[in-house]
Amino acid sequence: MLLKYIPFARLATFILTGCKCASGVLSSNFGKHKYFGMKFFLAFLVFFNVAGYGQCKTYKLARNGDTLNCTDANDRKQGKWIERKEGLRGEPGYEAEGVYENNQREGFWRLYTTMGDLYAVESYRWGNKNGVNQYYSMVGLVREESWKAVNPDNPYDTIEVPDPVNPYKVEMKVVKIEGSAVKHGSWKYYDSKTGFIIKTENYILDKLEDPSKSMDRIVGELSVNDSSIVKKKLAGPKEKPKEVVDFEKKNKGKSIKVQDGRTYQ
Repeated sequence: MLLKYIPFARLATFILTGCKCASGVLSSNFGKHKYFGMKFFLAFLVFFNVAGYGQCKTYKLARNGDTLNCTDANDRKQGKWIERKEGLRGEPGYEAEGVYENNQREGFWRLYTTMGDLYAVESYRWGNKNGVNQYYSMVGLVREESWKAVNPDNPYDTIEVPDPVNPYKVEMKVVKIEGSAVKHGSWKYYDSKTGFIIKTENYILDKLEDPSKSMDRIVGELSVNDSSIVKKKLAGPKEKPKEVVDFEKKNKGKSIKVQDGRTYQ
């Protein structure tokens, strides 16, 4: 094979200098072949491209040479994908592009209408929606969703629950999350023409937050592992000195004369 006769350093120099011979060795051996440098360079690129594609059982090539829609030996989707879904029963079709890791969507995915307009920007983890997801109309942003993906290996999460008696204390409760992804956080609805928020909903692990319902009641509706409750004291007002507390107890209900600037004349 020709490669074994060319030192690596000379080969690298040969490529970086625009396919010109890096030393007299190449020029003397192949000087009669005017286009050898370019042919060798192309063969070099093809060699490494084929090596890269070797990990894909099936794949497509983009116009710029990128590998798309790769499936590995186990038929799992890997790397960058472009998927197209045709419209069905009145639902519009769309085209989605993003990254797969072991057959699961990961990171940001962009969805486009069949006309090429941006329709949504979604975020994924463990193959499920996670974080902020935005949806658009032809005019502008119409909805912003907040999701929490569930770790399939550890379907538990820790949330803070305020103490109903002391607002400066919270309880850390470990909650088992049911499902693969749950609504969690603020959902905002926009007037696409003005950009103003017209409605906001707050969710706690798929439960819509009711302002009239205390946090402990909301958490009580979830599956809670009470043995893992940890109380945490937050910074609050300083406690009164013992002398002040004793004085207030002793004089509770009494009329106390307070000296001010008018007491002595």
